[in-house]
Amino acid sequence: MAFELPPLPYAEDALEPAYSARTISFHYGKHHRTYVDTLNKLTAGTELENKTLEEVIGAVAGDAAKMPVFNNAAQVWNHTFFWNGMKPGGGGAPTGEVGERIAAAFGSHEQFVEAFKAAAVGRFGSGWAWLVLSGGQLEIVSTPNAEMPVPPAKKALLTVDVWEHAYYLDYQNRRPDWVQTFFDKLVNWEFVAANLAAAR
Repeated sequence: MAFELPPLPYAEDALEPAYSARTISFHYGKHHRTYVDTLNKLTAGTELENKTLEEVIGAVAGDAAKMPVFNNAAQVWNHTFFWNGMKPGGGGAPTGEVGERIAAAFGSHEQFVEAFKAAAVGRFGSGWAWLVLSGGQLEIVSTPNAEMPVPPAKKALLTVDVWEHAYYLDYQNRRPDWVQTFFDKLVNWEFVAANLAAAR
């Protein structure tokens, strides 16, 4: 059973002008696809080829000899999660339980965004910034390269990709602007709410 590139939840130009079709064509159509293709090559004929993506990640995490498998499997998962965390006409402050939990954990939506930006901008090199549920509390964490929050200790609710290929065509070296635009115009709070509900 080969791993497949999951379809985008929207058209490639649906997030413009905040996130361009050109960026998505490279980021999704080339980078994400290459992770899928490489994962299939690395797992073909092994005990991993018929496992789910999550099972592969769990089986090889922490195994230095299988780091290439982990890197590609985790990047397939991370990117799929990232795409679903955005939507056309998204952004702004969340309402309902998500908004209440963010205000309780960080003081306000604005303080949350600033803390998240600090984690994203402070990630040296390539990686991800995440909103997670940890011990029943909301936290912001940053991971390098392909690393991800590990359930059940930390359940991912939202992520921003801060690899340069995620934003460079649109924002060049302005990573803070990219993250701010993500929260202003792109974030899919319904996706976050669904992940929060599933984490309980």
